[in-house]
Amino acid sequence: MAKPTPLSGFPELLPAQRYVEQQVVATLARTFELHGFANVETRAVEPLDQLLRKGDTSKEVYVLRRLQEEDTARDKGIGLHFDLTVPFARYVLENAGKLEFPFRRYQIQKVWRGERPQEGRFREFTQADIDIVGRDTLPFHHDVEIARVMLEALSRLTFLPGFRLQVNNRKLIQGFYAGLGITAEGIDEVMRLVDKLDKLPPEKVRELLLDEAGITGEQADKALALATIRTTDDSFVAQVRALGVESDLLDEGLDELATLVRACAPLATERTRIEADLSIARGLDYYTGTVFETRLDGYESLGSICSGGRYDALASDGRTTYPGVGISLGLSRLLVTLIQRGVLTSDRSVPSVVLVAVTDEGTRAAADAVATALRGNGIPCEVAPSAAKFGKQIRHAERRGIPYVWFTQADGSGEVKDIRSGHQVAADPATWQPPTQDLRPQVVTTEDSNTEGNPS
Repeated sequence: MAKPTPLSGFPELLPAQRYVEQQVVATLARTFELHGFANVETRAVEPLDQLLRKGDTSKEVYVLRRLQEEDTARDKGIGLHFDLTVPFARYVLENAGKLEFPFRRYQIQKVWRGERPQEGRFREFTQADIDIVGRDTLPFHHDVEIARVMLEALSRLTFLPGFRLQVNNRKLIQGFYAGLGITAEGIDEVMRLVDKLDKLPPEKVRELLLDEAGITGEQADKALALATIRTTDDSFVAQVRALGVESDLLDEGLDELATLVRACAPLATERTRIEADLSIARGLDYYTGTVFETRLDGYESLGSICSGGRYDALASDGRTTYPGVGISLGLSRLLVTLIQRGVLTSDRSVPSVVLVAVTDEGTRAAADAVATALRGNGIPCEVAPSAAKFGKQIRHAERRGIPYVWFTQADGSGEVKDIRSGHQVAADPATWQPPTQDLRPQVVTTEDSNTEGNPS
């Protein structure tokens, strides 16, 4: 069989790298559960009419079809989900009678998207979502809660670079544009174009506003002036007021955004900051209020690695509407890039803390008994694969990153050796415990010379 060629866009991790991902997932899950979020997992496929209802993802959806199905039309109605929001909306509608609202869920699962693979973008990747959904109404304080929970979760990932959680409010944007006299039809187009400021220079965006949105030069200048406002406190309110635009919707958006920023300020650290960024709009039209984007310090070219917002009508059965607010962390976009650059790995590729040495094959049963006793104490371990010389068994442990080797003496007593320091002591497998930091592999961080600059 010829050596297989890696499949672009479908990343696979080595064991030490996979541990980093597992550690992040476990940390996120613990944090989300501390805040009362229940875990769900939805099916991998959804009806195509649900996946394609926004009309702009048809080229990204992987359609499922049985290879041996003679009637190929029969299986054309389902595809792999490309995010976790569409499946979650369907899940809420299907199970509304069994759920208690507001319903709080977290979901960490793979999704599939037919994008052109590049750094930070994959065809198969993992996302971590949290959402709070209400029935008919959902108070604004849940927007604040979602932001605070994600800030807390990111702050617990201490081995990662810092994050900047950027927040805005579409009521603020829409109210400002309405106050400028831009028509309701034109507001969505202006938001779409202003959202390109992270990819295009302001002068190019101004040209697009004039040519494609059909607004005046004065309106374009005011819209761009709004988008330049960035603060880490509620001082953005005065800056917006200074632009001389008034509307009730603008007032509502300013009040909500200021409330959110003030509520999150106590959670801000040097590593995890919150910033009111009035250029953020999010491209999807179902967002109706708060919107989030997150940049990773030194890796700004990845774009937003954590985004979401308030959606007041994403799910509805025609009688009842289920408004919600949520945020999604792109785990693969965040981690695979750092892993591939060698920034993150773990200090061993196996969970084993101890390798139990085998003197000869006649003593393997005794070694197995030692291993059983250690495992009974919650210590991961394995027995040496062969009765080689002890030096070779120690080197085998070193290659696998196993920190301790256990030797069973002829009289049945035991000694354990820390092969990193060479320190060896007598020990009883029924009571011995390693230091806490050795019980699990530890994430190791190195400096990446290819980062894009200092945190801003």
